[in-house]
Amino acid sequence: MIEIKDIWKSFGDLQVLKGVNLRIEKGEIVAIVGKSGAGKTTLLQIIGTLDRPTKGQVFIDGTDLFAMKDRELASFRNRHIGFIFQFHQLLPEFTALENVCIPSMIAHEKESDYKPRAEKLLRDLGLADRMEHKPNELSGGEKQRVAAARALMMSPDIILADEPTGSLDEKNKKELSELLLKLRKEYGQTILLVTHDKELASIADRIIEIKDGVIEKTN
Repeated sequence: MIEIKDIWKSFGDLQVLKGVNLRIEKGEIVAIVGKSGAGKTTLLQIIGTLDRPTKGQVFIDGTDLFAMKDRELASFRNRHIGFIFQFHQLLPEFTALENVCIPSMIAHEKESDYKPRAEKLLRDLGLADRMEHKPNELSGGEKQRVAAARALMMSPDIILADEPTGSLDEKNKKELSELLLKLRKEYGQTILLVTHDKELASIADRIIEIKDGVIEKTN
């Protein structure tokens, strides 16, 4: 499903990733843990094609991601990879429904095709009565569910979550953990988490620890 081969990444003289190799199977939930500065988020951004490695390859279902040109890569990312970020990254001037529709707008789909799909996702995630609310009218947990619906909008193969519980209270952390398990069960996505949250990491099939830019151990 995801194959990472000899990934190196440097920023000037700072070497952040040092020859990372990793394989993630379809339908797995994998948590990447480690101290701040270990390279977790950098690796996630490379897998998500938000950044290119200094050296190495990433394959998704056999597709060599960084052999693509930028425009082709952006289209691949929009259709195959969904993102859930720590601070939601919802557009404040848009309603919950409009935020969820953004990936389909980017893909130039017809509103008559994508709007019912977005409404169903929000209903499935318990937000039927919040569709027309803007982000400042939603709780932290509701914002994260809107972000999850947006991540699912294009039926991606992979969901990448970067510290998704980092801005949530204990109740909403638990709800998000349950939601991620539900997404895997109902939609079949492969889910890759970067987290400092031990409870969230515990839902994963595997926990991978990164230290100083290399994979230290896998549980």
